[in-house]
Amino acid sequence: MYNTSLRILKDEFEAEDVMQEAFLTAFTKLDTFIGEVTFGAWLKRIVINKSLTQLKKNNKYQDVKMEVIKNTSTVNEEPIDYSSLHANKVLEVLNSLKDNYRIVLSLNLIEGYDYEEIAQILGFTNENVRTTISRAKKKLKQQLVLQTA
Repeated sequence: MYNTSLRILKDEFEAEDVMQEAFLTAFTKLDTFIGEVTFGAWLKRIVINKSLTQLKKNNKYQDVKMEVIKNTSTVNEEPIDYSSLHANKVLEVLNSLKDNYRIVLSLNLIEGYDYEEIAQILGFTNENVRTTISRAKKKLKQQLVLQTA
């Protein structure tokens, strides 16, 4: 839970505060937990929502509306030598991306949420989430190619 909050907020102290708030909220609202999902999943959703709210309060989060753009051109993609990549390097590059890319990739690739769940969490459309994740993956790959070159 702490790592989830830290990936969103990028600040250890704020992540700790959000964790405390999330646990307090969870225990005060325990009577509303109806068991549709596991307790851990319910708590993680509270942590993510609290983290996003805190990020908005800090004016670090910019709500970027993106249009769905169909890509008709073919892109020459440079191959990456994945054997030389280390998880820490990928996380470092991921953390250097702009907030909306970093958040959607963290929710999708690290936390395991699908497009529909991310759209629900962030209040975006499914198409917007798909486009943002696609662009974020391309940007991540570009940065990784630059780092390994």
